[in-house]
Amino acid sequence: MSGGPDWRRLRDVPLFSALPDTGLKHLWQASVPRRYDTGELLRTQGTPADHLLVLLDGSTAASATTAGGRVVRFGTWNGPCALDKVALLDRAGHTATFTALTPCTVRAVPRPRFMALLDDSAAVRAHVLHLLAAQARAQQQRLTDAVTLPCEARLAAWLLEAAADGRARLPGGQHELADLLGVTRVTVNRALSRLRRDGLIGPAEGGRIEVLAPELLALRAAPDAR
Repeated sequence: MSGGPDWRRLRDVPLFSALPDTGLKHLWQASVPRRYDTGELLRTQGTPADHLLVLLDGSTAASATTAGGRVVRFGTWNGPCALDKVALLDRAGHTATFTALTPCTVRAVPRPRFMALLDDSAAVRAHVLHLLAAQARAQQQRLTDAVTLPCEARLAAWLLEAAADGRARLPGGQHELADLLGVTRVTVNRALSRLRRDGLIGPAEGGRIEVLAPELLALRAAPDAR
């Protein structure tokens, strides 16, 4: 495989943004191209993590199944980004099942190449450490929110975070969104209806929800601040 102009796409991946051109070219040459259609599994929870998945285009949802059979949704990831870096570090298998929400273009980097990159690049190593710290803080915040915040506040916060372009892409449907927020589908349906009734969001169209009043939605996300 030649190091043609496509290798420059790796620079848009935050993990690799500090690498020089030669490093990006070598990484591209060492990686394997993959394409996944909507609904296909990129990786399955618990399977060996022998490649780092670099999502160049598309959107994927991450979920895990508990010992009791409950599905827990972790959220969605949009390319360009690197998926499930933690799984390559602890060798305990993929932390989640990644499902393509749209057609996805991926480069799969062999684990030895990724680990060598951590050893060779202080910038990549610092990025991964920062990511792990951020994930630990985010998990603690999610646990706190699940205990203290009502569903509508959690839903409002999720909508604000997911609506980068003014529209939030649903992670599948209301059932999947309920799993992500840790509530029932009926509960999330009622919360969505209240937000639509109050003019804060629009109806779900094409799997997306338009945020009409982000300032007011932010107040719903922090009820104690009012």
